[in-house]
Amino acid sequence: MPEFSPPPPVWGVLLAAGRSTRMGRPKQLLPLRGVPLVRHAALSLAEGGHDGLLAVLPPGEVGEGVRAALADLPFAFVENPDPARGLASSFRVAAQALPPGIAGANFVLGDMPLVTPGVHAALVRTFRETGAPAVLARYGDPGEEAVGAPPHLLRADLLRDLPDLPDADHGPRALLRAHRAGALTLTFPAAHLLDVDTPEALAQAEARLADLPPR
Repeated sequence: MPEFSPPPPVWGVLLAAGRSTRMGRPKQLLPLRGVPLVRHAALSLAEGGHDGLLAVLPPGEVGEGVRAALADLPFAFVENPDPARGLASSFRVAAQALPPGIAGANFVLGDMPLVTPGVHAALVRTFRETGAPAVLARYGDPGEEAVGAPPHLLRADLLRDLPDLPDADHGPRALLRAHRAGALTLTFPAAHLLDVDTPEALAQAEARLADLPPR
C-alpha cells in the first residue's frame, strides 16, 4: 500500500510593520472593538486554513506590543529592521524568514480587519486545486468595478524573487504583472475591503464590525 505524503505546506504571512504615516500614530495597537487592530487580521489568518503562520513586526516598542497581542496565536515572528523602506521591505523580510519546502505563502496586511477567514480559505483551496503561480483577491459587488487588494497567495518559485524587490510603498506589482497570464483572481464582496489608514477608516471599521460577535 503506497504511503500517503501530505501536500507541501502553505503559510500565512501577516505584514504588520507599517509606519502608520497617514494615521499619525502607530495603528497596529489601536483598539478596534476592544482588541488591537492587528489582532483582527491575525485571527482571520489563523482561522484561514494555513499550515504555518509568520508575522512581520516593526522594531522597538510597537513590535513588542504586536508580539504580545498575538502571543496566544501560533505565529512565528520576524522583525523588519527598517520599515521606512516601504511595504516591499516587509515582503523581502518575510520571504527570507519562511521555511524551506513550502508550497506557497499567503500575504495579508495587518490593517485590513474585515478580511474574513473564508477569504483566506478560498485562496488556499484554489491554490491547492490548481497550483497557479498566484491566487489573488479583488473586491466588488455586482455591477461595480472590482478593486484588487491583498491577500496575495504566491507559489514558492515566486517567493524566491521577493528578496530582490526594490524599496517601495506597495507590494510586488511587477512580479504579479510578470505572472498575470497564469494567475487566478477570486472576487469577494466589497464589504471585506477596508484599509485602516486614517482615524476615519478606523471609525468605519468599528461601525462595520458592530453587529458581529467580538473577537
